[in-house]
Amino acid sequence: MSDTVKYLLEEDRMPKNWYNIAADLPEPLAPVMHPGTGQPIGPEDLAPLFPMALIMQEVSTEREIEIPEPVRDVYRQWRPSPLFRARRLEKALDTPARIYYKYEGVSPAGSHKPNTAIAQAFYNKEEGVRRLTTETGAGQWGSSIAFAGALFGLEVDVYMVKVSYQQKPYRRALMETYGARCVASPSTETNSGRTILEQDPDSTGSLGIAISEAVEIAATNDDTKYSLGSVLNHVLTHQTIIGQEAIMQLEMADDYPDILVGCAGGGSNFAGLAFPFLGEQFRGGKAVRAIAVEPTACPTLTKGQYAYDFGDTGHLTPLVKMHTLGSAFVPPGIHAGGLRYHGMAPLVSHLVELDAMEARAYDQTECFKAAVDFARCEGIVPAPESSHAVRGAIAEALACKEEGQSRSILFNLSGHGHFDMQAYTDYFAGNLEDVQYDQGKLDAALAELPEIAAE
Repeated sequence: MSDTVKYLLEEDRMPKNWYNIAADLPEPLAPVMHPGTGQPIGPEDLAPLFPMALIMQEVSTEREIEIPEPVRDVYRQWRPSPLFRARRLEKALDTPARIYYKYEGVSPAGSHKPNTAIAQAFYNKEEGVRRLTTETGAGQWGSSIAFAGALFGLEVDVYMVKVSYQQKPYRRALMETYGARCVASPSTETNSGRTILEQDPDSTGSLGIAISEAVEIAATNDDTKYSLGSVLNHVLTHQTIIGQEAIMQLEMADDYPDILVGCAGGGSNFAGLAFPFLGEQFRGGKAVRAIAVEPTACPTLTKGQYAYDFGDTGHLTPLVKMHTLGSAFVPPGIHAGGLRYHGMAPLVSHLVELDAMEARAYDQTECFKAAVDFARCEGIVPAPESSHAVRGAIAEALACKEEGQSRSILFNLSGHGHFDMQAYTDYFAGNLEDVQYDQGKLDAALAELPEIAAE
Protein backbone atom coordinates (compact mmCIF):
# COMPACT_ATOMS: atom_id res chain seq x y z
CA MET A 1 0.00 0.00 0.00
CA SER A 2 1.38 3.42 -0.93
CA ASP A 3 2.14 6.03 1.70
CA THR A 4 -0.52 8.30 0.20
CA VAL A 5 -3.25 5.66 0.45
CA LYS A 6 -2.18 4.77 3.99
CA TYR A 7 -2.31 8.46 4.90
CA LEU A 8 -5.85 8.86 3.60
CA LEU A 9 -7.04 5.75 5.40
CA GLU A 10 -5.56 6.59 8.79
CA GLU A 11 -8.34 8.23 10.78
CA ASP A 12 -5.99 9.92 13.23
CA ARG A 13 -4.57 11.99 10.37
CA MET A 14 -7.68 14.16 10.57
CA PRO A 15 -7.26 16.70 13.39
CA LYS A 16 -9.37 16.17 16.48
CA ASN A 17 -9.29 19.86 17.43
CA TRP A 18 -9.68 23.19 15.69
CA TYR A 19 -6.86 25.69 16.25
CA ASN A 20 -7.68 29.05 17.85
CA ILE A 21 -5.07 31.67 16.95
CA ALA A 22 -6.36 34.00 19.69
CA ALA A 23 -4.25 31.98 22.13
CA ASP A 24 -1.02 32.96 20.35
CA LEU A 25 -1.61 36.52 19.20
CA PRO A 26 1.24 38.91 20.11
CA GLU A 27 -1.43 41.46 21.03
CA PRO A 28 -5.08 40.71 21.87
CA LEU A 29 -7.93 41.47 19.51
CA ALA A 30 -9.95 44.67 20.05
CA PRO A 31 -13.29 44.02 21.81
CA VAL A 32 -16.61 43.80 19.98
CA MET A 33 -18.72 46.83 20.87
CA HIS A 34 -22.45 47.29 21.43
CA PRO A 35 -23.72 49.91 18.92
CA GLY A 36 -26.14 51.38 21.45
CA THR A 37 -23.98 51.62 24.57
CA GLY A 38 -20.55 51.86 22.97
CA GLN A 39 -19.38 49.27 25.52
CA PRO A 40 -17.95 45.77 24.97
CA ILE A 41 -20.67 43.21 24.42
CA GLY A 42 -21.16 40.06 26.48
CA PRO A 43 -22.31 36.58 25.48
CA GLU A 44 -25.93 37.41 26.30
CA ASP A 45 -25.92 40.16 23.65
CA LEU A 46 -25.22 37.57 20.95
CA ALA A 47 -27.71 34.97 22.22
CA PRO A 48 -30.56 36.05 19.90
CA LEU A 49 -28.37 35.24 16.89
CA PHE A 50 -26.11 32.31 17.81
CA PRO A 51 -26.21 29.19 19.99
CA MET A 52 -24.20 29.55 23.19
CA ALA A 53 -21.60 26.97 22.15
CA LEU A 54 -20.61 29.13 19.17
CA ILE A 55 -20.67 32.30 21.27
CA MET A 56 -18.20 30.75 23.71
CA GLN A 57 -15.96 29.74 20.80
CA GLU A 58 -16.18 33.31 19.51
CA VAL A 59 -14.68 34.70 22.72
CA SER A 60 -12.41 31.75 23.55
CA THR A 61 -8.67 32.15 24.07
CA GLU A 62 -8.05 28.40 24.37
CA ARG A 63 -5.56 27.16 21.77
CA GLU A 64 -7.51 24.01 20.93
CA ILE A 65 -11.28 23.53 20.60
CA GLU A 66 -12.43 19.93 20.37
CA ILE A 67 -14.25 18.93 17.19
CA PRO A 68 -17.42 17.07 18.20
CA GLU A 69 -17.53 13.46 17.00
CA PRO A 70 -20.76 13.97 14.96
CA VAL A 71 -18.96 16.75 13.07
CA ARG A 72 -15.85 14.64 12.49
CA ASP A 73 -18.11 11.84 11.30
CA VAL A 74 -19.41 14.08 8.50
CA TYR A 75 -15.93 15.42 7.77
CA ARG A 76 -14.75 11.87 7.08
CA GLN A 77 -16.65 11.92 3.79
CA TRP A 78 -13.95 14.16 2.28
CA ARG A 79 -11.32 14.90 4.89
CA PRO A 80 -8.37 14.94 4.90
CA SER A 81 -8.67 16.92 1.68
CA PRO A 82 -5.79 16.31 -0.76
CA LEU A 83 -2.65 18.38 -1.00
CA PHE A 84 -1.05 18.33 -4.45
CA ARG A 85 2.23 19.53 -5.85
CA ALA A 86 1.61 21.48 -9.07
CA ARG A 87 4.54 20.05 -11.00
CA ARG A 88 3.06 20.70 -14.44
CA LEU A 89 2.36 24.31 -13.48
CA GLU A 90 5.91 24.64 -12.19
CA LYS A 91 7.21 23.37 -15.53
CA ALA A 92 4.97 25.71 -17.54
CA LEU A 93 6.18 28.69 -15.51
CA ASP A 94 9.81 27.48 -15.70
CA THR A 95 10.17 28.36 -12.04
CA PRO A 96 12.49 26.89 -9.42
CA ALA A 97 9.66 27.31 -6.88
CA ARG A 98 7.86 24.30 -5.44
CA ILE A 99 4.13 24.99 -5.72
CA TYR A 100 1.64 23.10 -3.56
CA TYR A 101 -2.11 23.55 -3.29
CA LYS A 102 -4.60 22.32 -0.72
CA TYR A 103 -7.74 21.37 -2.66
CA GLU A 104 -11.00 22.03 -0.81
CA GLY A 105 -13.21 21.48 -3.87
CA VAL A 106 -13.56 17.80 -2.93
CA SER A 107 -16.27 18.56 -0.35
CA PRO A 108 -19.86 17.69 -1.33
CA ALA A 109 -20.68 21.37 -1.85
CA GLY A 110 -17.46 21.98 -3.78
CA SER A 111 -15.63 24.37 -1.46
CA HIS A 112 -14.10 24.85 1.99
CA LYS A 113 -17.34 26.22 3.42
CA PRO A 114 -18.76 22.94 4.79
CA ASN A 115 -15.92 22.89 7.34
CA THR A 116 -17.83 25.49 9.35
CA ALA A 117 -21.34 24.86 7.99
CA ILE A 118 -21.38 21.33 9.43
CA ALA A 119 -20.16 22.61 12.79
CA GLN A 120 -22.67 25.45 12.94
CA ALA A 121 -25.59 23.22 12.00
CA PHE A 122 -24.56 20.70 14.67
CA TYR A 123 -24.39 23.27 17.48
CA ASN A 124 -27.69 24.86 16.45
CA LYS A 125 -29.41 21.48 16.35
CA GLU A 126 -28.01 20.68 19.82
CA GLU A 127 -29.63 23.86 21.15
CA GLY A 128 -33.03 23.02 19.66
CA VAL A 129 -33.00 25.55 16.82
CA ARG A 130 -35.49 24.83 14.02
CA ARG A 131 -34.37 27.19 11.27
CA LEU A 132 -31.22 28.99 10.12
CA THR A 133 -31.05 32.19 8.11
CA THR A 134 -27.96 33.31 6.28
CA GLU A 135 -26.58 35.32 3.39
CA THR A 136 -24.44 34.22 0.47
CA GLY A 137 -22.46 35.96 -2.24
CA ALA A 138 -21.53 33.58 -5.05
CA GLY A 139 -23.47 30.76 -3.39
CA GLN A 140 -20.65 28.59 -2.04
CA TRP A 141 -21.63 29.36 1.54
CA GLY A 142 -25.35 29.13 0.81
CA SER A 143 -25.01 25.69 -0.74
CA SER A 144 -22.79 24.53 2.13
CA ILE A 145 -25.17 25.56 4.91
CA ALA A 146 -28.03 24.09 2.86
CA PHE A 147 -26.14 20.78 2.78
CA ALA A 148 -25.47 20.97 6.52
CA GLY A 149 -29.11 21.81 7.23
CA ALA A 150 -30.22 18.75 5.32
CA LEU A 151 -27.92 16.52 7.39
CA PHE A 152 -29.11 17.88 10.74
CA GLY A 153 -32.79 18.43 9.91
CA LEU A 154 -32.79 22.24 9.92
CA GLU A 155 -34.75 24.56 7.65
CA VAL A 156 -32.47 27.03 5.86
CA ASP A 157 -33.33 30.39 4.30
CA VAL A 158 -30.57 31.91 2.16
CA TYR A 159 -30.53 35.56 1.10
CA MET A 160 -28.35 35.60 -2.00
CA VAL A 161 -26.82 38.82 -3.34
CA LYS A 162 -29.03 39.70 -6.30
CA VAL A 163 -26.28 40.05 -8.91
CA SER A 164 -24.99 36.56 -8.04
CA TYR A 165 -28.56 35.21 -7.88
CA GLN A 166 -28.88 36.30 -11.51
CA GLN A 167 -25.36 35.25 -12.59
CA LYS A 168 -25.27 31.80 -10.96
CA PRO A 169 -28.57 29.91 -11.37
CA TYR A 170 -26.94 26.52 -10.81
CA ARG A 171 -25.77 27.49 -7.34
CA ARG A 172 -29.36 28.45 -6.55
CA ALA A 173 -30.45 25.05 -7.89
CA LEU A 174 -27.89 23.30 -5.69
CA MET A 175 -29.22 25.06 -2.58
CA GLU A 176 -32.77 24.08 -3.49
CA THR A 177 -31.66 20.50 -4.16
CA TYR A 178 -30.36 20.34 -0.59
CA GLY A 179 -33.72 21.70 0.61
CA ALA A 180 -32.96 25.37 1.30
CA ARG A 181 -35.01 28.36 0.20
CA CYS A 182 -33.00 30.90 -1.82
CA VAL A 183 -34.15 34.54 -2.03
CA ALA A 184 -32.62 37.33 -4.14
CA SER A 185 -31.38 40.15 -1.88
CA PRO A 186 -32.43 42.90 -1.42
CA SER A 187 -35.92 41.43 -1.12
CA THR A 188 -39.34 42.63 -0.03
CA GLU A 189 -39.40 40.09 2.83
CA THR A 190 -37.63 42.30 5.37
CA ASN A 191 -37.62 45.91 6.51
CA SER A 192 -33.94 46.06 5.58
CA GLY A 193 -34.57 44.86 2.05
CA ARG A 194 -37.58 47.09 1.49
CA THR A 195 -35.63 50.15 2.66
CA ILE A 196 -32.84 49.47 0.16
CA LEU A 197 -35.31 48.90 -2.68
CA GLU A 198 -37.10 52.15 -1.89
CA GLN A 199 -33.78 53.97 -2.22
CA ASP A 200 -32.61 51.99 -5.27
CA PRO A 201 -35.17 49.73 -6.98
CA ASP A 202 -32.43 48.37 -9.26
CA SER A 203 -29.98 47.55 -6.46
CA THR A 204 -27.66 44.66 -7.36
CA GLY A 205 -27.27 43.93 -3.67
CA SER A 206 -24.26 43.33 -1.46
CA LEU A 207 -23.25 40.93 1.27
CA GLY A 208 -23.85 43.71 3.80
CA ILE A 209 -27.46 44.03 2.65
CA ALA A 210 -28.02 40.26 2.61
CA ILE A 211 -26.61 39.99 6.13
CA SER A 212 -29.08 42.62 7.33
CA GLU A 213 -31.99 40.62 5.92
CA ALA A 214 -30.83 37.33 7.44
CA VAL A 215 -30.08 38.90 10.83
CA GLU A 216 -33.47 40.65 10.92
CA ILE A 217 -35.33 37.37 10.41
CA ALA A 218 -33.25 35.56 13.03
CA ALA A 219 -33.57 38.32 15.61
CA THR A 220 -37.37 38.44 15.32
CA ASN A 221 -38.09 34.68 15.45
CA ASP A 222 -37.42 32.65 18.59
CA ASP A 223 -36.96 29.36 16.73
CA THR A 224 -34.44 30.81 14.28
CA LYS A 225 -30.71 31.57 14.51
CA TYR A 226 -28.34 33.32 12.16
CA SER A 227 -25.44 31.52 10.50
CA LEU A 228 -22.40 33.26 9.00
CA GLY A 229 -19.92 31.78 6.52
CA SER A 230 -16.91 33.99 7.21
CA VAL A 231 -15.56 36.98 9.22
CA LEU A 232 -16.31 35.88 12.81
CA ASN A 233 -13.71 34.22 15.04
CA HIS A 234 -15.51 30.89 15.43
CA VAL A 235 -15.95 30.57 11.66
CA LEU A 236 -12.24 31.12 11.01
CA THR A 237 -11.38 28.69 13.80
CA HIS A 238 -13.46 25.92 12.18
CA GLN A 239 -11.55 26.40 8.93
CA THR A 240 -8.15 25.78 10.55
CA ILE A 241 -8.56 22.08 9.90
CA ILE A 242 -7.24 23.01 6.43
CA GLY A 243 -3.89 24.33 7.62
CA GLN A 244 -3.47 21.66 10.28
CA GLU A 245 -3.88 18.94 7.67
CA ALA A 246 -1.49 20.76 5.34
CA ILE A 247 1.21 20.82 8.02
CA MET A 248 0.96 17.05 8.43
CA GLN A 249 0.84 16.44 4.68
CA LEU A 250 3.89 18.61 4.00
CA GLU A 251 5.77 16.66 6.67
CA MET A 252 5.26 13.62 4.46
CA ALA A 253 6.81 15.59 1.58
CA ASP A 254 9.66 16.71 3.85
CA ASP A 255 8.83 20.34 3.06
CA TYR A 256 7.53 23.46 4.76
CA PRO A 257 6.13 26.55 3.01
CA ASP A 258 8.04 29.78 2.73
CA ILE A 259 4.97 31.51 1.30
CA LEU A 260 1.24 31.03 1.95
CA VAL A 261 -1.43 32.41 -0.39
CA GLY A 262 -5.22 32.55 -0.08
CA CYS A 263 -8.01 34.61 -1.57
CA ALA A 264 -9.75 36.95 0.85
CA GLY A 265 -13.31 38.25 0.96
CA GLY A 266 -14.32 37.82 4.58
CA GLY A 267 -11.16 35.91 5.45
CA SER A 268 -12.24 32.36 6.23
CA ASN A 269 -10.35 30.27 3.67
CA PHE A 270 -7.21 32.38 3.99
CA ALA A 271 -7.34 32.03 7.77
CA GLY A 272 -8.05 28.33 7.53
CA LEU A 273 -4.83 27.77 5.64
CA ALA A 274 -2.59 30.41 7.23
CA PHE A 275 -3.50 30.52 10.92
CA PRO A 276 -1.97 27.15 11.95
CA PHE A 277 1.31 28.12 10.24
CA LEU A 278 1.27 31.61 11.75
CA GLY A 279 0.55 30.06 15.13
CA GLU A 280 3.67 27.92 14.83
CA GLN A 281 5.62 31.05 13.92
CA PHE A 282 4.27 32.95 16.95
CA ARG A 283 5.35 30.06 19.16
CA GLY A 284 8.93 30.23 17.86
CA GLY A 285 8.67 28.16 14.68
CA LYS A 286 9.72 28.97 11.13
CA ALA A 287 8.70 32.36 9.76
CA VAL A 288 6.37 32.37 6.74
CA ARG A 289 5.07 35.05 4.41
CA ALA A 290 1.26 34.95 4.40
CA ILE A 291 -0.40 36.78 1.49
CA ALA A 292 -4.13 37.50 1.22
CA VAL A 293 -5.34 38.28 -2.30
CA GLU A 294 -8.48 40.32 -2.92
CA PRO A 295 -10.17 41.90 -5.98
CA THR A 296 -9.32 45.48 -6.96
CA ALA A 297 -13.08 46.04 -7.28
CA CYS A 298 -13.51 45.43 -3.54
CA PRO A 299 -10.11 46.21 -1.97
CA THR A 300 -10.97 45.90 1.72
CA LEU A 301 -7.46 45.19 3.01
CA THR A 302 -5.52 47.32 0.52
CA LYS A 303 -7.75 50.42 0.44
CA GLY A 304 -10.06 50.16 3.45
CA GLN A 305 -9.73 51.84 6.84
CA TYR A 306 -8.97 49.96 10.03
CA ALA A 307 -11.84 51.10 12.22
CA TYR A 308 -14.95 50.01 14.07
CA ASP A 309 -17.82 49.36 11.70
CA PHE A 310 -21.05 47.42 11.31
CA GLY A 311 -20.93 44.05 9.64
CA ASP A 312 -24.13 44.79 7.73
CA THR A 313 -25.70 47.63 5.78
CA GLY A 314 -28.79 47.91 8.00
CA HIS A 315 -26.70 48.39 11.18
CA LEU A 316 -28.26 45.45 13.01
CA THR A 317 -24.96 43.83 14.00
CA PRO A 318 -22.44 44.70 16.74
CA LEU A 319 -19.45 46.90 15.93
CA VAL A 320 -16.18 45.15 15.18
CA LYS A 321 -12.76 46.62 14.52
CA MET A 322 -11.71 45.59 11.05
CA HIS A 323 -10.51 46.77 7.69
CA THR A 324 -13.62 48.17 6.04
CA LEU A 325 -14.82 50.05 2.99
CA GLY A 326 -17.86 51.25 4.93
CA SER A 327 -21.04 49.27 5.56
CA ALA A 328 -22.93 51.24 2.88
CA PHE A 329 -20.39 50.39 0.17
CA VAL A 330 -21.80 48.29 -2.70
CA PRO A 331 -19.00 46.74 -4.81
CA PRO A 332 -19.27 46.29 -8.58
CA GLY A 333 -20.83 43.02 -9.74
CA ILE A 334 -17.68 40.99 -10.41
CA HIS A 335 -18.02 37.22 -10.82
CA ALA A 336 -16.10 36.52 -7.60
CA GLY A 337 -19.24 37.16 -5.58
CA GLY A 338 -17.76 35.65 -2.42
CA LEU A 339 -15.13 38.40 -2.32
CA ARG A 340 -17.62 41.29 -2.53
CA TYR A 341 -17.79 42.14 1.18
CA HIS A 342 -17.14 45.59 2.61
CA GLY A 343 -15.30 44.29 5.67
CA MET A 344 -12.61 41.80 6.59
CA ALA A 345 -12.44 39.38 9.49
CA PRO A 346 -11.24 41.19 12.64
CA LEU A 347 -8.57 38.51 13.20
CA VAL A 348 -7.19 38.89 9.66
CA SER A 349 -7.36 42.69 9.91
CA HIS A 350 -5.52 42.56 13.24
CA LEU A 351 -2.73 40.44 11.74
CA VAL A 352 -2.29 42.96 8.93
CA GLU A 353 -1.90 45.72 11.51
CA LEU A 354 0.68 43.58 13.34
CA ASP A 355 2.63 43.18 10.05
CA ALA A 356 2.21 39.42 10.39
CA MET A 357 0.78 39.12 6.86
CA GLU A 358 0.46 40.95 3.56
CA ALA A 359 -2.40 41.88 1.23
CA ARG A 360 -2.58 42.33 -2.53
CA ALA A 361 -5.32 43.15 -5.03
CA TYR A 362 -5.71 41.99 -8.64
CA ASP A 363 -8.18 42.68 -11.47
CA GLN A 364 -10.60 39.89 -12.35
CA THR A 365 -9.34 39.35 -15.93
CA GLU A 366 -5.79 38.62 -14.79
CA CYS A 367 -7.18 36.26 -12.17
CA PHE A 368 -9.23 34.41 -14.78
CA LYS A 369 -6.17 34.15 -17.02
CA ALA A 370 -4.26 32.60 -14.14
CA ALA A 371 -7.16 30.21 -13.49
CA VAL A 372 -7.22 29.10 -17.13
CA ASP A 373 -3.45 28.59 -17.14
CA PHE A 374 -3.78 26.53 -13.95
CA ALA A 375 -6.66 24.46 -15.33
CA ARG A 376 -4.71 23.64 -18.50
CA CYS A 377 -1.81 22.39 -16.39
CA GLU A 378 -3.50 20.78 -13.40
CA GLY A 379 -6.97 19.92 -14.76
CA ILE A 380 -8.98 21.62 -11.98
CA VAL A 381 -11.13 24.64 -12.85
CA PRO A 382 -10.92 27.11 -9.93
CA ALA A 383 -13.89 29.05 -8.62
CA PRO A 384 -13.67 32.79 -9.45
CA GLU A 385 -12.81 33.49 -5.83
CA SER A 386 -10.06 30.87 -5.80
CA SER A 387 -8.60 32.28 -9.02
CA HIS A 388 -7.24 35.15 -6.94
CA ALA A 389 -5.16 32.72 -4.90
CA VAL A 390 -3.93 31.10 -8.10
CA ARG A 391 -2.93 34.53 -9.43
CA GLY A 392 -1.07 35.32 -6.22
CA ALA A 393 0.75 31.98 -6.20
CA ILE A 394 1.82 32.36 -9.83
CA ALA A 395 3.10 35.87 -9.12
CA GLU A 396 5.26 34.51 -6.30
CA ALA A 397 6.50 31.63 -8.44
CA LEU A 398 7.54 34.05 -11.20
CA ALA A 399 9.30 36.20 -8.61
CA CYS A 400 11.28 33.10 -7.56
CA LYS A 401 12.23 32.59 -11.20
CA GLU A 402 13.39 36.19 -11.53
CA GLU A 403 15.40 36.00 -8.31
CA GLY A 404 16.72 32.49 -8.96
CA GLN A 405 15.34 31.30 -5.60
CA SER A 406 13.79 27.89 -4.91
CA ARG A 407 11.05 28.66 -2.41
CA SER A 408 8.11 26.55 -1.30
CA ILE A 409 4.70 28.09 -2.06
CA LEU A 410 1.42 26.75 -0.66
CA PHE A 411 -1.96 28.14 -1.68
CA ASN A 412 -5.52 27.23 -0.84
CA LEU A 413 -7.60 26.22 -3.84
CA SER A 414 -10.76 26.87 -1.89
CA GLY A 415 -13.30 25.57 -4.40
CA HIS A 416 -13.99 24.42 -7.93
CA GLY A 417 -15.71 26.51 -10.61
CA HIS A 418 -18.13 23.93 -11.99
CA PHE A 419 -21.11 26.14 -11.12
CA ASP A 420 -19.36 29.27 -12.40
CA MET A 421 -18.74 28.35 -16.03
CA GLN A 422 -20.73 31.35 -17.29
CA ALA A 423 -17.92 33.47 -15.88
CA TYR A 424 -15.41 31.52 -17.98
CA THR A 425 -17.70 31.81 -21.01
CA ASP A 426 -17.74 35.58 -20.51
CA TYR A 427 -13.95 35.59 -20.17
CA PHE A 428 -13.37 33.68 -23.41
CA ALA A 429 -15.88 35.88 -25.23
CA GLY A 430 -14.04 39.00 -24.10
CA ASN A 431 -17.05 40.17 -22.11
CA LEU A 432 -15.36 40.09 -18.70
CA GLU A 433 -14.33 43.61 -17.74
CA ASP A 434 -12.04 44.96 -15.06
CA VAL A 435 -14.71 47.05 -13.40
CA GLN A 436 -13.56 49.60 -10.83
CA TYR A 437 -15.31 50.80 -7.72
CA ASP A 438 -16.70 54.34 -7.58
CA GLN A 439 -14.27 56.40 -5.49
CA GLY A 440 -16.96 58.93 -4.64
CA LYS A 441 -19.25 56.24 -3.28
CA LEU A 442 -16.37 54.71 -1.35
CA ASP A 443 -15.52 58.06 0.20
CA ALA A 444 -19.18 58.54 1.12
CA ALA A 445 -19.37 55.09 2.73
CA LEU A 446 -16.20 55.69 4.75
CA ALA A 447 -17.55 59.06 5.87
CA GLU A 448 -20.42 57.19 7.55
CA LEU A 449 -18.20 55.07 9.78
CA PRO A 450 -19.59 55.11 13.34
CA GLU A 451 -17.89 57.47 15.75
CA ILE A 452 -16.36 55.22 18.35
CA ALA A 453 -12.92 55.43 19.86
CA ALA A 454 -10.59 52.76 18.55
CA GLU A 455 -9.33 50.56 21.35
